[in-house]
Amino acid sequence: MQTVKTFMNADRYLYDFKLCTIARGFAQVDTDQDAWYFGTWANPERRLIVTYCEGDVTKRTAETDAEFSAEIRGIKQWNEDQGHRFKGIDPGFNEALKARFVTVGLGDLLH
Repeated sequence: MQTVKTFMNADRYLYDFKLCTIARGFAQVDTDQDAWYFGTWANPERRLIVTYCEGDVTKRTAETDAEFSAEIRGIKQWNEDQGHRFKGIDPGFNEALKARFVTVGLGDLLH
């Protein structure tokens, strides 16, 4: 897993509406701690997970579908261990994106 950390002087909506959109192959990874200062998105085609937290941006790129799937499941487990609700992965109404998440083994986490 390759990890790159940067800082972006913006709020999470830059990612929601421009950088990590469904049109760019991303789905939001929904938890009950999502806020204007925090969010996570995942792109199964690029095996990329982007997390924004108060300007800190972490991009994790998996080498395999299995590694990507395990990382998403790790995010789910971490949230649950901390008492946060993991709501699921939201691919919107994009059937191709939804199918890609199913292919990588995350169909049970879609909502």
